[in-house]
Amino acid sequence: MNLQHEVNKTSGFKNLELLAKQVVEGFIAGMHKSPFHGFSAEFAEHKMYNQGESTRHIDWKLFAKTDKLFTKRYDEETNLRCHIIIDNSSSMHYPQVTKLSIDSLNKIGFSALAAASLMHILKKQRDAFGLSIYSNTYDYYAPEKGSERHHRMLLNQLGNMAISKPHNITTNTYEYLHQIAEKIHRRSMIFLFTDMFQSDIDSDKLFDALRHLKYNKHDVILFHVFDKEKELSFDFDNKPKRFVDVETGEQIDLYAENIKDNYEKAVADYFNNIKLKCGQYQIKYVEANVNENFNTILTTYMLERQKFI
Repeated sequence: MNLQHEVNKTSGFKNLELLAKQVVEGFIAGMHKSPFHGFSAEFAEHKMYNQGESTRHIDWKLFAKTDKLFTKRYDEETNLRCHIIIDNSSSMHYPQVTKLSIDSLNKIGFSALAAASLMHILKKQRDAFGLSIYSNTYDYYAPEKGSERHHRMLLNQLGNMAISKPHNITTNTYEYLHQIAEKIHRRSMIFLFTDMFQSDIDSDKLFDALRHLKYNKHDVILFHVFDKEKELSFDFDNKPKRFVDVETGEQIDLYAENIKDNYEKAVADYFNNIKLKCGQYQIKYVEANVNENFNTILTTYMLERQKFI
């Protein structure tokens, strides 16, 4: 995908709605390579047929075109509720980019466009969606609604968030997840976008908060957002560099090559521990590498939706 829309410094992502639409259309065009082959044009009005269901609502015309069984979806079946949560601490604004574009995204820009793309699908399917943004405070909250005005309000929040410049802003994700959990009373799908860097390194507190989110039978999906090249593989040349913690301001001078092996092992162990804990608590864990496209995000949504409804 080669889209060149960039950031308008006064209004966030320029044409964020258009960008999200193009991301989704590109995803749907590629569905012929996925389990949803034949489902692209009709996915808002149909759902996959599950063995044991009544056959009286099967769309036989669609079966003739796709050789797959889908049942017609009715309005009362589309009342999915979704809440999107985004970590807006300073580390989410790494790496620094001169201009945010589809081909140059930091973690917050990736999360904003991913969220906008999910909202585009949810709107198309007549579902309700809400948004929470947190950093060292609970920055923004909007409950789940499905109106056009609500959609545009959230797009504006996402765009402004993407170009904000929080300086030395840390976060304890678990604090705000507990607060969000108290606000969401009806069963919902919950998407959390975070790089999992937090001030308090006690992961038990974080997973206690994630379990709180699951308390009302919510379906929780954790999108672990990171720059694989820099943050996981530590791919820097071997010139002396000063590395600065964007949240605390701490800095260290070193040659990347001298610590690369130990760094990669420590980060890989940390990532694996997160995956194991998510599995233990039945939280869907998804790697979200900002250097890749949005297909993993949208495929996860489609698969989780099928299970949820």
